[in-house]
Amino acid sequence: MARVHSTAIVERDCELADDVEVGPYTIIRGGTIVGPGTTVDAHVLLEHTTIGADCRLHFGAAIGGPPQDQGYRDEPTRVVIGNHNVVREYVTIHRATGEGNITRVGDHNMLMASTHLGHNCDVGNHVTLSTLSGMSGHTIIEDEAIIGGMVGSHQRVRVGRLAMVSGFSKMSQDVPPFSLVDGKPARVIGPNLVGLRRAGMALGVRQALQRAFRLIYRSELELPKALDQVADELGSFSDVLYLVEFLQRMRDGRVGRQQEVAQTKGMGGS
Repeated sequence: MARVHSTAIVERDCELADDVEVGPYTIIRGGTIVGPGTTVDAHVLLEHTTIGADCRLHFGAAIGGPPQDQGYRDEPTRVVIGNHNVVREYVTIHRATGEGNITRVGDHNMLMASTHLGHNCDVGNHVTLSTLSGMSGHTIIEDEAIIGGMVGSHQRVRVGRLAMVSGFSKMSQDVPPFSLVDGKPARVIGPNLVGLRRAGMALGVRQALQRAFRLIYRSELELPKALDQVADELGSFSDVLYLVEFLQRMRDGRVGRQQEVAQTKGMGGS
């Protein structure tokens, strides 16, 4: 049976795994589900949320509150958080707008103190969101990306895999995968070489990506021609093709991958 502090409130429609621990003055309501091995610290608010296994929610986190969206009309939506996530002090994650939609956080992520995920955000796996950074609604952050401290995101920005966004940057447009970006607005500085090496990417792939970044960002070629040359010259590398496809979507103004839709409980503005 879950260990719930005597001062905590857990409403009857919520489900806690047998080994969940809930700290003092925490409130769990709105059909929230908490998976095995998860620890919920003191003064946490959980509502309309599904949390997976082995997560740690620290003091003052508020997850599943209504979205800061003037178009929201109390339709049923949800936050779905995966496994092995660390949610530090005073993190806020808002549920989605649009009936049946979710705000999603994958597995093995670190959301540092006072970070914010707005409605309909979609966070992948092994992502780091650093202190005081805030993601506006519908932001997509792909696997292994790192968002620096005090970074702000415009709505519907997509951050590609293994991108690194420097602290204090302003994300007003998509951030290409494998890139290092900085500034207000954020601009591509070059490939995220340290991140690629730490991720265990093979030397040949890293060198191909370096070559691709030189052609795209350092040559005098127009973007369409640069992307065609990169695809022709380095198209045998799947990561390079992913970079090319991402930049083509940016150029064409196409929205990133579609938001998932939550069908039932139990699924594992800003």
